[in-house]
Amino acid sequence: MDLENQQRIKDLTDKYGNQNLIVVLGGAEAEASGLAAETVSNGDPTFAGPLAGVQLGLKAYHIFEDEIKNDVAPEVYEEHISMMEMVLDVDEVIKEVKSIREQYTR
Repeated sequence: MDLENQQRIKDLTDKYGNQNLIVVLGGAEAEASGLAAETVSNGDPTFAGPLAGVQLGLKAYHIFEDEIKNDVAPEVYEEHISMMEMVLDVDEVIKEVKSIREQYTR
């Protein structure tokens, strides 16, 4: 997650509180999605950005997870996301993000 997005998420959390926000990820790889989920929940593990050492405790979900997928209009999901489900390891991505969420969110 780039430094600018880390700062945006930090600012939004300061403004609205971590109980009022979730982060929806769309990364194509499990490792990258897990890293982003960890960054917004437990702090930037690379210690390179505004969230280094900052535990926001935000819940992160991947767009592939039913909790999010079911809230997206079916035609929108079909047009913008469904193709990616056919070419990516969806189960691995979901497993990684869910693991981070269960481990670090408040």
